[in-house]
Parts: sequence; structure tokens; C-alpha cells
Amino acid sequence: MITIDQARRIIAAGEARAQEIGVPVNITVLDAGAHLKAFSRMDGAVLGSIDLAMGKARTAVLFQTTSEAVWDYCKPGAPAHALELSNGGLAPFPGGISLFAPDGTVIGAVGVSGGAVPQDLEIAQAAAAAAA
Repeated sequence: MITIDQARRIIAAGEARAQEIGVPVNITVLDAGAHLKAFSRMDGAVLGSIDLAMGKARTAVLFQTTSEAVWDYCKPGAPAHALELSNGGLAPFPGGISLFAPDGTVIGAVGVSGGAVPQDLEIAQAAAAAAA
């Protein structure tokens, strides 16, 4: 189970990295059941990215991997083409990262959106690192 203290540290680490690179983003932390634990919309973050941050985190936690890894299964010609249409819609691109307990159990996920894809990934990685 992810605690609120962990979720706050994850959000703070993501915001700090976003500020360092000058990109306002939306940051979502979900628990292992894909339910909202914490959220931050930085000043100036694009409103349309709220759903994307949520979707990236949801994709990561549902498949216990990164959101971008799911793309390998749903891209045209892949084994599960159109998988992104399942589960109410997935966001199979960078910016969502599953969070794990020391024993390897999934405790939740973080999702970031608002910058360019590489920026979202960089911020999500910084945020996820704070979960430990």
C-alpha cells in the first residue's frame, strides 16, 4: 500500500524536477488499485494533460510496468493490437511508471504529462525515485 507521505514525496520530487527544467506538469499518484492517492497541477500546466497524467499512471499500474512498455503489445502488428482500447482506454506512451515495495509488490504508479514526451518521462523517473 502506498502511503500519503510517500505520495507527497513523489509529487514533490516530480515538481522539483519539473521546475529545474522549466516545464509545468500534472502529476498523478495512484494506489495499486488504480485509485487516486495524490495529484498536483502545477501553475501553467496544460489542462488537457490532466487526463493524460491519470491515464499514464493507470496504464502503468494496471500492467505493472511503464506506460511506454505497453505500446509494444498494442502497436499495429503487435500481439495485442488495439490493447490501448481496453480497460476504458490506456495511455501507452512515456510518463507512467509503476511503483514497487521492497518485496516487489506493486504499490501504485506515478503519471506525468504536460511537457514533451521525453520531459514527462524524465520528471516521472525523478518522481518514482522518491518512492523508495
